[in-house]
Amino acid sequence: MALTISDEQLESIQLSDEVKEKALQKAKEGYVMTLLDAGEITSGRAGKILGVTRLEVIEIMKKWDISLFDDSQNLDELRQEVEQAELMLNQQMY
Repeated sequence: MALTISDEQLESIQLSDEVKEKALQKAKEGYVMTLLDAGEITSGRAGKILGVTRLEVIEIMKKWDISLFDDSQNLDELRQEVEQAELMLNQQMY
């Protein structure tokens, strides 16, 4: 994923590679979370893009104030999500 910043004021700031990498990672996270919030990608896809587990995506979603539940889901889809979450939690406990 390429990220281009075309703001002269930002481009002229001299940053260490470490700070630049941290800024780019936060920008990528914000972009992915915006796509997730808009319903353009799933939490599983967000995890793959960010290189984190689905549980870590849930933690990131909390940070970005994104609901875990899609209000467009029907009851069966919501039950499936809950079952998957329970399975994941049980796997983390053992």
